[in-house]
Amino acid sequence: MREIVLIRHGQTEWSASGRHTSYTDLDLTVEGERQAAHLGDRLAGRAFAAVLSSPLKRAVRTAELAGLTVTATDDDLLEWNYGAYEGRTTVEIRQERPGWSVWREDCPGGETSAQVGERADRVLERVAVMLPSGDVALVGHAHMLRVLTARWLGLPATGGELFRLETGTLSVLGYERETQVLLRWNG
Repeated sequence: MREIVLIRHGQTEWSASGRHTSYTDLDLTVEGERQAAHLGDRLAGRAFAAVLSSPLKRAVRTAELAGLTVTATDDDLLEWNYGAYEGRTTVEIRQERPGWSVWREDCPGGETSAQVGERADRVLERVAVMLPSGDVALVGHAHMLRVLTARWLGLPATGGELFRLETGTLSVLGYERETQVLLRWNG
């Protein structure tokens, strides 16, 4: 059976400092470019029926440096919209809202976990049509890829909380017989 390879973009200034980054279109850091190039080494020789990417430059640049040809950008792969919390760290937000977690509470002016889950489901529906032709790569962002993984596994969107995901990493979703499973994570 075919696989879905999840690729988290390389490091940005904000990911390095723990700032929530959704719609702010940041460049990769030098370390992020190194991470992306290393992904290319790890993907060498692997063919994909499709490579879908978030349209933001940190994702598109990661794909490029990894040697992948993006076949389509997909707005549904954009990061969770953090609304008023864009550019802020969890520590800063918790000064105003003790115990706050994006997984359990709202982001004023942003998306809910259910809304992000709906986007993940749409991506998975599109990928399901592509998988018979070969493996599919998805290049995107931490929280969105975590939600997508949760939905692949039949968990609610909030189940993404269980999957920490570093910058510049590969993860693989696939099958054990007909059951959708997590094959590799955060590598």
